[in-house]
Amino acid sequence: MKKLVSRTLVLAVALGVASLAFGQDGSWNGWVTDTNCGAKGASASHAECAAKCVKEKGAKWALYTPGDKGVWELSDQAGAAKMAGKEVTVKGKMDAAKKMITVSSMTEAATKKM
Repeated sequence: MKKLVSRTLVLAVALGVASLAFGQDGSWNGWVTDTNCGAKGASASHAECAAKCVKEKGAKWALYTPGDKGVWELSDQAGAAKMAGKEVTVKGKMDAAKKMITVSSMTEAATKKM
């Protein structure tokens, strides 16, 4: 019985690690910024500066997620450029090891009504 429980536990841990390695499907809300500025660039007023960092300084377009304060490189660089400085919802697959989101869709976030 102990062997069965041990093997089941080992299998469960292995499957959990494998799921992290292959990415996690989901949806994330945040700001389109650049990898150099990250959280500091999470605003509409930063769009022009972010574009300059991407074009001239080798930065990549990224999503800053305020909830976990993460900066995630976006696979769709052309799409992200169109959303610079905007609050967006990104759907896709997250690779935590690479700090990257493979984007399946990116839309401007709905504005909150007061």
